[in-house]
Amino acid sequence: MFLTVDGRDAYAYTGARAIQGGRPTIVFVHGAANDHSVWMLQSRYFAHHGSNVLAIDLPGHGRSAGPALDRVEALAQWLDALIVAAGVGDVSLVGHSLGALACLHHAAHHAARVAKLALLGPAVPMPVNDALLDAARRDDHVAFELINGWSHSASRQIGGNRQPGIWMTGQSLALMERTPSGVLYTDLSACNAYAAGLEAAAAVRCPTLLLLGARDQMAPARNAAPLANALREARTVTLPTSGHALMSEEPDAVLDALRAFL
Repeated sequence: MFLTVDGRDAYAYTGARAIQGGRPTIVFVHGAANDHSVWMLQSRYFAHHGSNVLAIDLPGHGRSAGPALDRVEALAQWLDALIVAAGVGDVSLVGHSLGALACLHHAAHHAARVAKLALLGPAVPMPVNDALLDAARRDDHVAFELINGWSHSASRQIGGNRQPGIWMTGQSLALMERTPSGVLYTDLSACNAYAAGLEAAAAVRCPTLLLLGARDQMAPARNAAPLANALREARTVTLPTSGHALMSEEPDAVLDALRAFL
């Protein structure tokens, strides 16, 4: 479905189900240079099992109009405007990487609107490797190659998907290559610059799930410890064989963790 947010089109995948009053609503927020499709399994499951689902495309990504936003704070504000435009009540937020930061900041500043918060692959702060940031600034394709390689654990780069014929790194690279010029740099800059994470975590009032990959090189699991300590009510689940691309590498385990939490 398309919504109008700040005068521009914003796309949200609903799992082929109409939004219904009286049902819980789950908002899925993707990471850098991605779109709603990274949540396909999880969003469809919840949409077909009693929840409203909004798996969004952030501004400048997927089907949502640009420009991309260069600050986590701005993404959180846009997210709140989208929730209002959708006409739903309380929501549970599920965010990955950059999306996790946007969800964290939103939950801190709109506590009355957020019932639960799930953060996948989070780190506070979330510094970006200088070589990766510079390549993205130059719009060099090597930026996609670096982030793609570092996002997947070693075993998943040579196969390992439960579905025959699925090439995880190839699919991920193709998705990133679809983003407009400059979007990856904008996304990574937002991650790199965000300095209010621990302050935001301390202000969160709802139960929070931290879902981590033990082999995550982009946001190592150990970097989530300060975040977990700052949150009032946090539960941590670590997937032992997964890297940063949790939804691709361990789709069933991610779904199981979200089902247990939500």
